Amino acid sequence: MRLTGKVAIVTGASSGFGEAIARLYAEGGAYVVLADLNDTAGEQVTESIRAGGGDAVYVHADVSDANSVQSLVDHAMEHYGDLDIIVNNAGITHRNGPMLDVDEAMFDRIYAVNVKSLFHTAKAAVPLFRKRGGGCFVNVASTAGVRPRPGLTWYNGSKGAAIVTGKSMAVELAPDNIRVNTINPVMGETGLIDEFLGDNSRANIIAGIPMGRLSQPMDIANAALFLASDEAAFITGACLEVDGGRCV
Repeated sequence: MRLTGKVAIVTGASSGFGEAIARLYAEGGAYVVLADLNDTAGEQVTESIRAGGGDAVYVHADVSDANSVQSLVDHAMEHYGDLDIIVNNAGITHRNGPMLDVDEAMFDRIYAVNVKSLFHTAKAAVPLFRKRGGGCFVNVASTAGVRPRPGLTWYNGSKGAAIVTGKSMAVELAPDNIRVNTINPVMGETGLIDEFLGDNSRANIIAGIPMGRLSQPMDIANAALFLASDEAAFITGACLEVDGGRCV
């Protein structure tokens, strides 16, 4: 199996892309630490993974809070004794609409979850990765950071920041054998879809995707599995659009 013996943290793992990534990582042989704010759903997903023969634990974590992220990484080390992979998947958005309708509190929350979380996981995990001789970050950004749609301006900006941050991390951390790659999904079938759509119809969004559908969680999970595997050992700083041709 492609991740046999590796320890992975997946944030935002109680649903959507994060749930699919956690499940696929466990199927691939990884020990998975699922992190989320939704404890009920997170525990349910974790128990389901265990029932299927996987090895997983759940940790309540707020990726916008430094102490919470440090505790998450500490828990992974205490429980499994190592850490190979962090998937920075947790993310939020404002409702699709005029940019001036978004208040400052929502703006700050979006950047705290979508961007500052990368700072927190780096501060907590990079020293461990350096000590063990390497590691891997897989960041889930968005096609919004590459080809933005109107109505999601502040979200678009946060994902653009995440993309550039990942590239810069990759260059700086490459000598330490720490890889950093980014996945850019097109709008997907997740719990945030109503916020992303706003007053738009699915048909209108799908019309802009050449392959004619929204992304599915497994589309993103398959990309995340590859980027965390040894098959991607010489890939860092990449941005992989999983978008059915949206960004072409």
